[in-house]
Amino acid sequence: MSGPVLERRRTRDERHVLRAGDGLPLTLIRVRGAEAPTKGPVLLVHGAGVRAELFRPPVERTIVDVLVDDGWDVWLLNWRASIDLDPVPWSLDDAAAFDHPAAVGYIAEQTGAESIRAVVHCQGSTSFCMSAVAGLLPQVDVIVSNAVSLHPVIPRFARFKIRSLRPAMQQLTPYLNPAWGDGPTTGFSRVARAAVLATHRECENPVCRMVSFTYGSGRPALWSHENLNEDTHDWLRGEFGVVPMSFFAQMAECVKAGELVSVSRRPGLPSRYASGPPRTDARFALIAGLRNRCFLPDSQRRSFEFLSRHRTGDTLHLLPDYGHLDVFLGRRAAEDVFPVILGELNR
Repeated sequence: MSGPVLERRRTRDERHVLRAGDGLPLTLIRVRGAEAPTKGPVLLVHGAGVRAELFRPPVERTIVDVLVDDGWDVWLLNWRASIDLDPVPWSLDDAAAFDHPAAVGYIAEQTGAESIRAVVHCQGSTSFCMSAVAGLLPQVDVIVSNAVSLHPVIPRFARFKIRSLRPAMQQLTPYLNPAWGDGPTTGFSRVARAAVLATHRECENPVCRMVSFTYGSGRPALWSHENLNEDTHDWLRGEFGVVPMSFFAQMAECVKAGELVSVSRRPGLPSRYASGPPRTDARFALIAGLRNRCFLPDSQRRSFEFLSRHRTGDTLHLLPDYGHLDVFLGRRAAEDVFPVILGELNR
């Protein structure tokens, strides 16, 4: 169902509540510009432990602004990994089977569009690509994927953390939360925060430092500080939250397998996602920041090679001055990155 229309900068937000295939509540935010859209719907999907607001940092022009100005009908999804929803244990399988088909179907019903395009990031990308290659998103005809799609390749220290530290931590806590940097809530979180702040001294923002422990390997791991303006670096303190250990357990299996794998029985999903031809006609545009210390650029290179063995028309873009999230948050992303995304959506 649709909700109230909220004023925001040069746009208005229209909030929609829907149900995933297993009944879990999700939200979609339809962003309305001053003029009616002249192009079809484009869906933006965030990563793990963040929210749809991630695509609207305090920079002069966000990816949402650019898409609206270019005439697109912009929809932002809060799927089950969103910190705007009640926290639940989840797997990529849950999102692929239940969340993304529901969101795409809802947008198609609301707009009457025959095709939908998507810009997907991190675990929003992995789960969305799982759903697409399994044939569950027939309405989607273009997928712009940032950082990782079907082949997660992570730095050496990140492999050590997810293989060796994670099983022990999983016995002590059901989730990790970078927001512990500003406010630890349990004995484990206080110990984790103290350990991270003692070993990560790259900046004065404790949440930024906790993010680098939680995801990947680097100081920092998800962006280069020089790519962020001061307001964005501070704003990030409110944009990270709970990530269940159930997700990290699945990602450990995927890293071990060298490709995305299912860890639970969910309708319509295969056990592996890069062992056969993708069951989608959607064109993939893969983006990889060469400074990414969460998922190495080889993640997207391997997925591009996999896709190229089965078809033509997909593309790979390597960004030399960007990492993981500064692709969307960077002070110069509107000049360096967003034209690449627009170019692929408009092809």
